Amino acid sequence: MRSDLKLAVVGATGAVGEVMLDILAERGLKADQVIALASRQSEGSQVSFGRRELTVQCLDDFDFSKVDYGLFSAGSSISEKYAPRAVAAGCTVIDNTSAFRLNDEIPLIVPEVNGDLLKNFKQPGIIANPNCSTIQMVVALEPIQRKYGIRRIDVATYQAVSGAGRKAQEELARQTMQKLTFQEVECKQFSQQMVFNVLPQIDVLQENGYSREEMKMHWETQKIFADDSIAVNATAVRVPVFFGHAEAVHLETVNPFDLDEVEELLGSAEGVVYVPNLDASAHPTPAVHAAGEDPVFVGRLRRDHSRELGMNLWVVADNIRKGAALNAVQIMEMLES
Repeated sequence: MRSDLKLAVVGATGAVGEVMLDILAERGLKADQVIALASRQSEGSQVSFGRRELTVQCLDDFDFSKVDYGLFSAGSSISEKYAPRAVAAGCTVIDNTSAFRLNDEIPLIVPEVNGDLLKNFKQPGIIANPNCSTIQMVVALEPIQRKYGIRRIDVATYQAVSGAGRKAQEELARQTMQKLTFQEVECKQFSQQMVFNVLPQIDVLQENGYSREEMKMHWETQKIFADDSIAVNATAVRVPVFFGHAEAVHLETVNPFDLDEVEELLGSAEGVVYVPNLDASAHPTPAVHAAGEDPVFVGRLRRDHSRELGMNLWVVADNIRKGAALNAVQIMEMLES
């Protein structure tokens, strides 16, 4: 990236913001190119940027004409308020919240899947980052969709608590200690005990009985693949894992597929690490494979014995890196290339 590039990370003290700063430092940006922004109560605090520290500035007073890009990850209400102001000041916004994802005028981008849409993107403007569960699924399914077409996706997600924020991570840690020391488990961030448990609802329920998290996967997958005919039936579950979402994906293709060819496609797909079916110790998992890593890991590939055009696979990725921070940085890099 160019040496005079300047950007602001909005929500720099949050879990995603901190990882954004790590990734930007890893990719060679200098401290004077990056501005850390957060709420007034965080103003003056320090956040890590590689081996250096950045002093957090207040978002309320910031002049976005000073930067080329704003990477937003501070909640939908913040994005709705400040993203248009940033664009008006000449700054391109890459937004990691749900504020603009379903806006037909705003591209919803996963670089490995539909990054070509950025070729015609007029700056300044807003680009939306999809939901973390959607990102890892469409990265894994892109070569299958391109080659055979996909008619239907049934997916069950097993989502880490980091997807619910830092306080959720702290509550899981606290509940673990409480349970192991025979104390009463306190629930503030979760509707029920999270430790040693799974919770089959993420986000609020819609009128159709699905949670908003589940419907996001339906809406966003159709938009990213530019195909409203793809049916996505999701069940989103929170599990007591700190980092890394896992997904059991069952899909039906439009055209017949060859399983060996699917393996080859996944093995060469951008952003994917395909793990062949060897033995139980090799299967990709959140803690061993995904946490702290950039790729989407795919394993347990097999033909669905109950459907002629059915296929099953297991998809794992770090929800904070590829599911949020890294995807946003990749979008910026594509715009700069």
